[in-house]
Amino acid sequence: MIDALIASGLTLSVPLVLAALGGAIHRIAGVVNIGLESHMLTGALFGAIVSGMTGNWALGALGGMLAGAFTGWVMSLLITRLKGNEIIVGLGFNIAVIGTIGYVLRAGFGVSGTLQIDGLQRLPKIVIPGVHDVPILGALVSGKDPLFWLCVVLVPLLAWMLRNTRWGVRLRATGASEGAATSLGLRTLGLRDGAGLIAGALAALGGVALSLGTVGLFNENMTAGRGYVALAAFYFGRSRPLPTALACVLFGFFDALQIRLQTVGGFNADIISTLPYVAVVVVLAVTGIRERLTSARKVS
Repeated sequence: MIDALIASGLTLSVPLVLAALGGAIHRIAGVVNIGLESHMLTGALFGAIVSGMTGNWALGALGGMLAGAFTGWVMSLLITRLKGNEIIVGLGFNIAVIGTIGYVLRAGFGVSGTLQIDGLQRLPKIVIPGVHDVPILGALVSGKDPLFWLCVVLVPLLAWMLRNTRWGVRLRATGASEGAATSLGLRTLGLRDGAGLIAGALAALGGVALSLGTVGLFNENMTAGRGYVALAAFYFGRSRPLPTALACVLFGFFDALQIRLQTVGGFNADIISTLPYVAVVVVLAVTGIRERLTSARKVS
């Protein structure tokens, strides 16, 4: 049971990690991306469609990523160029994408809610010989799909890039003070729009991890608030890649736990299903208390 819980928790963490890392990059640039949910849904839909049309999971993932990058870029333009309120624009994007996808499913595919695509190729599971059957270790590293390993590579890579590359320094300078960064000659609007494009692409890959990895189909409610959970994760991690990813893993394990408890029986399913979201509320409360104590120490 422990092995199954570990394997399930890590699998369920992948969409959160990808979306939260994208949101963290956008926040470092100075924009709070409330629209992660919309990018995830876009990526999940286009990933499933392209995978079904081509019979290739890699092309499906690429198609979903490009679609999410486009929505992230457009959303960022509304904020940076048209001076829209980031919260209103993000929430509006979420609502608009959900409504548009519902219409597309009914008008274009003749279905409502769930779309099953013939020929869809799911993400392959990479089994490591000699490790797969080892207790704990096998659950940690074997039987994972390529997007899991992308997360493993992406977390330290982004941490290094944000600290040591010209792009990372400029991005952090833009988020710290747009006016000061502009006075130094930085193209702050371009940097923020680029960060929005990256945020949309990564969040869309999170959606692809759901449609091509976890379930093998598309459902218009399949993200189930994961975009908002990712938002909480990068707030908890203060937009640093490793703490953000660890927060996502924590939420993923709570999600896996509530699924496990429902299958065991003896628990109220409606109450148990709220477990991951209760964990989010607790984490946000802890984050708020931590920041308040830190501020109090600085004042004293």
